[in-house]
Amino acid sequence: MYVSTTTSPVHTTPSIEQQVFRIISKRKAIRASRVRKTASLARDLRFDTVDVVDIILELERNFSIVIPDEVPLYTVGDFVRYVRDHAAAA
Repeated sequence: MYVSTTTSPVHTTPSIEQQVFRIISKRKAIRASRVRKTASLARDLRFDTVDVVDIILELERNFSIVIPDEVPLYTVGDFVRYVRDHAAAA
């Protein structure tokens, strides 16, 4: 009896961090190399309030979460942490 040892290709899903980076970099066509977890949205990436709101809406849609207005989100890492903590619970 012949048993195949090949496995079907595994499609890896991008990590939450990669997905958040993609959403943030796509907002203003920023090179992915400029997006770092420590980057400040206002100071380093020059995002204004409208940009941040658009990012929040996109993250809420993509991850089926709600991000309340009072959550302090100043850096890319803040977004990654919030989504990681709340998308897992959803």
